[in-house]
Amino acid sequence: MKTGNKVLFSLAGCSVLVMSNVLAQTSRPNILVVLCDDLGYCDVGFNGSPDIKTPNIDKLAKGGTVFTSAYVAHPFCGPSRAALMTGRYPQCIGTPYNLRDEGYETEDGVPLSETFMSNVLHDAGYYTAAIGKWHLGDADRFSPNNRGFDEFYGFLGGGHSYFPDKYKPMYNQQSKAGKYPIKGYIKPLMHNNQPAGETEYITDELSNQTIRVVNGLAGKTQPFFIYLAYNAPHTPLEAKEEDLKQFATIKNPDRRTYAAMVYAVDRGVGEIVSALKANKQYDNTLIVFFSDNGGNFNHGANNYPLQGLKGDTWEGGYRVPMFFHWPQTIAAGKKSDIPVSSLDLYPTFAKLAKATLPKGKILDGKDISGILSGEPTAADERMIYAFRHREGYNDVGARRGDWKITRMGNEPWQLFNITNDIGEHRDMSGQFPDRLKTMVAETEKWSRTHVGPLWYYSAKDEALWKAGILPGFGDTFEVEQLVAPPSSYRLK
Repeated sequence: MKTGNKVLFSLAGCSVLVMSNVLAQTSRPNILVVLCDDLGYCDVGFNGSPDIKTPNIDKLAKGGTVFTSAYVAHPFCGPSRAALMTGRYPQCIGTPYNLRDEGYETEDGVPLSETFMSNVLHDAGYYTAAIGKWHLGDADRFSPNNRGFDEFYGFLGGGHSYFPDKYKPMYNQQSKAGKYPIKGYIKPLMHNNQPAGETEYITDELSNQTIRVVNGLAGKTQPFFIYLAYNAPHTPLEAKEEDLKQFATIKNPDRRTYAAMVYAVDRGVGEIVSALKANKQYDNTLIVFFSDNGGNFNHGANNYPLQGLKGDTWEGGYRVPMFFHWPQTIAAGKKSDIPVSSLDLYPTFAKLAKATLPKGKILDGKDISGILSGEPTAADERMIYAFRHREGYNDVGARRGDWKITRMGNEPWQLFNITNDIGEHRDMSGQFPDRLKTMVAETEKWSRTHVGPLWYYSAKDEALWKAGILPGFGDTFEVEQLVAPPSSYRLK
């Protein structure tokens, strides 16, 4: 099925109200989201990796459509995942910071007033399973089982060690000694509300649990939504010896271990695909693969040709590898440079599932199912934003079509033709000052829809907010001849 070169979008900010409508198709697809953690833009074969082998992932990418301009809503794990599940920019729901992993249960979590995509799909009749990393709240009311998932197998925090035979003895020793709190990285995995009893390398464990769910649904007419959130290749850098041998030619030890961790993900994806095929579920399963944010090249990742890394609003912080694969529905062997966002998945999945959105539900993304079905398309005119609070200032990025504005720290605003200059090397603000001012003004307008954080990553962050140094919008949007004075900025 042919796919057009452009897609019609309208402006997507925090005030866009998306209404549900019905996709004209005879059957609803199964949906499998494969989310990696801190995967670099250039760390899969289909995006040009020169040294990491990902044959199974690449085969899926080749059989589907690769989006070369795919973005997530924040350059850090927790806010990015909150955006994915709620369809909202994290700054608009009070979740712009990672939840701290202190080892004990907190009262913080993504607001219950936000209906997760899993709730919507579950209510539409889907069997829903979350496998892997959560990082959206560890109190019971915030757990996956209370956010629309029939089943959960994984861990609630922001990261985890990989070898049970190493971390379980540490946990048992600390537990017997009465230590409290115990870091989440060494706590046993959970299956719903019970210890999971995991024994395998965690990446393999998560792959095998996904296969278990897939096999359990074989022959059933009920569609499924599986959210497989690998913690690989997030630190700690730990890999199986057999996987490390695949990358003996990589001299840098961090890069070699990182590559082996990605290879384990690829192996798991291949085994999951084999299960789908054996169960005759493959042809009607939409597989979406991407990363929660950019890679950290201080821990083995490669974001080439992008500038920056995890945490930045340079492209390397939040532009990610992504593809959609759905046999006989999505065009195979295609690459699209149309800017898309992880925020688009919520409305798109709801459309494909023929689901009803809650009355008044606000979504910041767009239904992009037209790309999947090959509908005629037109140019993308919306802005896609990234905004990160630092200690005393903000980093910002915003893209519309071929153009992107970037401000990092206290450096001046810059303007790039991001299509021709993907590495953000040639600042064109001097040539197109009006374009820069217009895009900054629009981003400033969007920032007025932000709300105050519900929690802070550190005590210093909290102190800066209470002192009024953050959000610091006045300084952030300071551009010559900008209309709005700094004193007019107020958070809701």
